Amino acid sequence: MILLVILLLMILGGVYLYRRNKYAEVRESWERVYGPHRFSYKSLYKATNGFSEDNRVGRGGFGEVYKGTLPVGRHIAVKKLSHGAEQGMQQFVAITMGNLQHCNLVPLLGYCRRRGELLLVSEYMPNGSLDQYLFHDQNPSPSWLRRISVLKDIASAINYLHTGSNPAVLHRDIKASNVMLDSEFNGRLGDFAMAGFHDPQANLSAIAAVGTIGYMAPELIRTGTSKETDVYAFGAFLLEVTCGRRPVEPQLPVEKQYLVKWVCDSWKVDSLLETRDPNLGREFLHEEVEMVLKLGLVCTNALPESRPDMGQVMQYLKPEGTLTGFLTIFSRYWGFCQF
Repeated sequence: MILLVILLLMILGGVYLYRRNKYAEVRESWERVYGPHRFSYKSLYKATNGFSEDNRVGRGGFGEVYKGTLPVGRHIAVKKLSHGAEQGMQQFVAITMGNLQHCNLVPLLGYCRRRGELLLVSEYMPNGSLDQYLFHDQNPSPSWLRRISVLKDIASAINYLHTGSNPAVLHRDIKASNVMLDSEFNGRLGDFAMAGFHDPQANLSAIAAVGTIGYMAPELIRTGTSKETDVYAFGAFLLEVTCGRRPVEPQLPVEKQYLVKWVCDSWKVDSLLETRDPNLGREFLHEEVEMVLKLGLVCTNALPESRPDMGQVMQYLKPEGTLTGFLTIFSRYWGFCQF
């Protein structure tokens, strides 16, 4: 009888330890200020059906994304990020859980921390990411009107991060797969997994090169991230959306493998419009597409000081700026297209 009681207690103790470890979290004193943004791991586990395969809606180099539903019926997206060190964690949480509020940013709702794992909770975007429409045939190709509207949305979001936040925030991973579409197909910049505060005084080791190949400015290894490197990535994004292809595609002929170089070479031989996405059809203004292509090239200037800031970019993307202000900036950097 005694042995049976002991065995039962051991089983109950084992179940208790298992459940405690299953939902175990990491909490530190500096996180108290972010208490209202803290989700319990247990609540996120239940919301996503135990992070089941059926609930997974995305996968990238820095984590997986799961759709979840809270008890109140609100749909959320949960991104699981791996991290092996606490260095930079406090700053990262400060950025993501700070007061970043803009109509073209994916709303971040909260977070949760476990040993070696960070979970970011954001509002669920029902229409997925922009790249699903650009590169996956099962989705209708977006019209030029829709594309340029999204480009303006994301330019506005980046300008807000650079000028509307104090200190300024660098996104550091601008690309079509990180641009989400809400229920009305408005562009929302998301995935702040690599975001950081802009600190001009920081040493290189603190602002080491991060990003995605094809969107990374040439000076990144030498000087680290800056507002100008975000502008470069946005320039590559402009070309990506307009040309309907990724910045680097090794399977293409050598002369077309690197998008920035290919568009630049095409412009030199007066065939710039031939680089546009053939899926655009005929419902577009030639002058507008040409302006966006040239703006993408200006933003990807090899010299960071010759790139416009995001405030200027927004002006060039306005209807009245298409043929006025843009011609001025373009003539100023006429010789920029060098490789």
